[in-house]
Amino acid sequence: MKIPESELIINQDGSAFHIHIRPEELADTVILVGDPGRVDAVGEFLTDIEFRRQVREFHSMTGKYNGKRVTVLSTGIGCDNIDIVVTELDALANIDFNTREIKTEHRTLTILRIGTSGAIQPDIPLGAFVFTHYSAGCDGLINWYADRDDYSDASMEKSFTEHTHWDRHLPAPYFIKASEELIDRFKDCTVKGVTVSASGFYGPQGRVIRIQPAMPRMLEDFESWRYGDYRITNFEMESSALSGLAAHLGHKGGTVCCIIANRHLKNSRTDYKTLIRNLVKLALDRLTA
Repeated sequence: MKIPESELIINQDGSAFHIHIRPEELADTVILVGDPGRVDAVGEFLTDIEFRRQVREFHSMTGKYNGKRVTVLSTGIGCDNIDIVVTELDALANIDFNTREIKTEHRTLTILRIGTSGAIQPDIPLGAFVFTHYSAGCDGLINWYADRDDYSDASMEKSFTEHTHWDRHLPAPYFIKASEELIDRFKDCTVKGVTVSASGFYGPQGRVIRIQPAMPRMLEDFESWRYGDYRITNFEMESSALSGLAAHLGHKGGTVCCIIANRHLKNSRTDYKTLIRNLVKLALDRLTA
């Protein structure tokens, strides 16, 4: 079955509509970053750069690290942008752009997001690296896709919504596990994380500026929730969409974040460029080992 032009828009140069990457330019290993400027920071480690391109917030390049091709792509902020990026990456890998038909042989991508995040547990220090074992999606994105219950841990959902007295007006949260392979690659050098992906930076993460939040005890309830040896470790705004879409589409997805704020201790660190550089080096080493 051909995918209609209105559903999958392909640019005149043969690239995916938003991210402007062509099928032959995409590596099997993909690093996602939020900030377009961070693509160049990753690119400093790469050799044999094949291309550099920037359209809106989507800055991309493909090069080599340890002799292995790696694509780096910025997404901007939010799960809505991850929906665009991961869908178009999968299309590049698994749809023939000439015939608009799904390829008979599935191509699996390894997609790792490197980001910054705020911890909510007092024992997680600034500068720590947290690898998201489970994403707690409070953004609602994966609820728009069929079979979401096949990928979300129902018992974790139930435990979480009951403990936090989840507001009925909010999207149903979902819990999706990252790729086991990626978890294993980073387990000895990162904090084991359950990461809340929020749909915004302020109210959806319990920040009070001039409007009171719908769940006044949200931070305390998130911090005190336990499920076996899992606990909520940090906030960010993209990991649930990445893990959820990757699981649906048959890719290996995961997120690793540098902690630059602690909501419990009410402190933050803005001089984190060196830390991010160290995390990028660590990620490249682990992905290409």
